[in-house]
Amino acid sequence: MDNAVADLVQDRSRLGRSSTAERVADILRDRIIEGLFMPGQRLSEESICEALGVSRNTLREAFRLLSHERLLDHRLNRGVFVRVLSAEDVSDLYRVRRVLEGAAVRRTPPPEAMALIREAVADAERAAAADDWRAVGTANIRFHQALVTLNESPRLDEAMRQLLAELRLVFHVMENPRDFHEPFVARNRELLALMEAGEHDDAVAYLEGYLDHAEQLLLRAYEPNR
Repeated sequence: MDNAVADLVQDRSRLGRSSTAERVADILRDRIIEGLFMPGQRLSEESICEALGVSRNTLREAFRLLSHERLLDHRLNRGVFVRVLSAEDVSDLYRVRRVLEGAAVRRTPPPEAMALIREAVADAERAAAADDWRAVGTANIRFHQALVTLNESPRLDEAMRQLLAELRLVFHVMENPRDFHEPFVARNRELLALMEAGEHDDAVAYLEGYLDHAEQLLLRAYEPNR
């Protein structure tokens, strides 16, 4: 059992007595967002079923759900693999991010949403100080998920969760996670400050430059493979 699958054992308590494929899919999606599964990695039905204590039928249905979300690939006679995204996928993901996050920062944030955003910023800063760049990436994803909650739309929240899971797979293309994530720790703090000050237009403009920069860095990493 590899390390990523071994970490699933502690997730059994999330399933409860009424285990469903949707809950299994939620767990696997969360683990993808946390960076525990690598693009191109083959997922062992036997190991994951054992770790989570679920049936193969339940797991296969969860795999099917995640395939519809473009997180997994079924390869004939070979099994199920974590999806490898392309440069075109990156550009499309950032098109959607500009719409969802741009609309969010135009809104006056409620206190509970701002608390989640502040927490994600602080978590990223602590992880950076500890030189834990995978944790920085996870905190950054939580920051952007919290931004989208400002839209006050459960459907947009769900769309963003799926998008961010795909995005985490893209992050693996970066050879040096610190070089990629470190600048955005400070940029998240700056965006937060603009939002706290009620500078909505400046926050929108700042976010546009932020997303442009991130997209360019990722696309540059794909260039040798095009």
